[in-house]
Amino acid sequence: MENFLRSKEYWQVVFEGIQELEVVTAVTEVQRKEIEGLRLKDLKAKNYLFQAIDRSILENILCKDTSKHIWDSMKKKYQGSARAKRQQLQALCLEFETL
Repeated sequence: MENFLRSKEYWQVVFEGIQELEVVTAVTEVQRKEIEGLRLKDLKAKNYLFQAIDRSILENILCKDTSKHIWDSMKKKYQGSARAKRQQLQALCLEFETL
């Protein structure tokens, strides 16, 4: 997924996130357009992430605001400890055997 997002030039938005500007009255038109461009990239990246994620997991991440938050939560979920990975492997082996 990372390679796909890199090829679409959305990885920077996912990796670094977008910073919301606090209420500032002196935002220039150029800055406003840049912010809108980043928000659009973030929405597109979120769309790609939603398409790639299984429906059962999708319900857990719908409350996330940005693609960075989604990516970080997925990384945390699937990058678990060795014990968690071993348990997942055992569960998959059991599921395979039952099939």
